[in-house]
Amino acid sequence: MDERTASPIPAAAADPVAVDLSGAVRHDWTREEIHALFELPFPDLIFAAQRIHRVHFDPREVQISTLLSVKTGGCAEDCGYCPQSAHHHGSVKAEKLMQVADVLAEAKVAKDAGASRFCMGAAWRSPKDRDIDDICEMVEGVRELGLETCMTLGMLTREQAQRLKGSGLDYYNHNLDTSPEFYGNIITTRTYQDRLDTLDHVREAGINVCSGGIVGMGETREDRVGMVEALVNLPKHPESVPVNLLVKVEGTPLAEAAPIDPFEFVRTIAVARITMPASMVRLSAGREDMTAEMQALCFLAGANSIFYGPKLLTTPNPEPDRDMQLLARLGMTPMA
Repeated sequence: MDERTASPIPAAAADPVAVDLSGAVRHDWTREEIHALFELPFPDLIFAAQRIHRVHFDPREVQISTLLSVKTGGCAEDCGYCPQSAHHHGSVKAEKLMQVADVLAEAKVAKDAGASRFCMGAAWRSPKDRDIDDICEMVEGVRELGLETCMTLGMLTREQAQRLKGSGLDYYNHNLDTSPEFYGNIITTRTYQDRLDTLDHVREAGINVCSGGIVGMGETREDRVGMVEALVNLPKHPESVPVNLLVKVEGTPLAEAAPIDPFEFVRTIAVARITMPASMVRLSAGREDMTAEMQALCFLAGANSIFYGPKLLTTPNPEPDRDMQLLARLGMTPMA
C-alpha cells in the first residue's frame, strides 16, 4: 500500500481522533487532536510518526549542525534554565562578541567535520544595532564556506531582521520554549508575545524560522500539548523544530527539576513530527544524558537533525566520534 494513501490508524480508545498518515501539512490542529496523539499507545504513535516521516524525508539521513556561542554570558533575561543569565548564581562569565576571523575558523572546522549548517548564538536580550555589522560579516563569511547559516540573538526588530536577510542569513532561531500557560514560570523578562513578534519579523524578512522548545522543566503533558499547538498554528510551520531536553545546570532555578520519563520525551518528538511533517525536527540539548537506545527511538519517532560537537553554547554535548559511531550502528548517514 502506498504510504501516502494508507488508511488512518485509530487513536486511543478514549479519543476518537484518527491519525492521518498522508503527511499533509496542516495549520488547523486543535489542542484536543494534539492531546489525543500524546495519548496514543506507544507502538501506534511511533508507527504513525515513522510513516509520516517517510513521506517527506529519507529516514536514514540526519542533518548535522554545529552550534557556536559567539557572545557568551551576561544576558539580561532571567530564563530559569540558562546559565548565561546575569540573574542566576554561578552564571558563566560574560564575554565580548567574538572576532569575525575566529568565528570563521570555527566554521571551517565544523565543515571539515561534516556539518552542513553552522549556527551562531549570542547571549543578548536583543542585539544592539552597532553589533549587527559584525554579525552580518560572520553570516557572509560562513556562507562563503558553503555552509547554511543560522543565528540566535534574542529579540529582533523588523529592521534588524531585514539587515540579517540582506547578509544572506538562512535561518533564525527563536524558541517558544513551552506553552503560553507555563511560560511565566520560566521567564519573566519577556513575554510570549515578544517571542511571537520576533518570529513575525523574521518571517516578514524572508528568513527561515527555527523554533521549538524545552522539555523537562516541570511542565505537564498538557503544557507540551500547548507548546506544540503554538508551533503548528503559526502562519507557517518552522522549517526547523529543535526539541531540547532540559540540561540541569547548578546555580539556575531549574537545577533540581524532576527528571522527565524518557518515553514522554520520545512522544514529544513523535507528535512534533506528525503535526509538522515537512519540518526538520532536531534532537537538540540534553543528548549527553540520553542513552544510545533513547536517541535511536527519537530517530524512529521522526527526529532527523542533531547538533554535532562537544558543546552547545555552554553545556556539554556528545563527542563527535560518539555521534558518528551511533549513526553507523543504526545504518544512518549525515545529510548532504
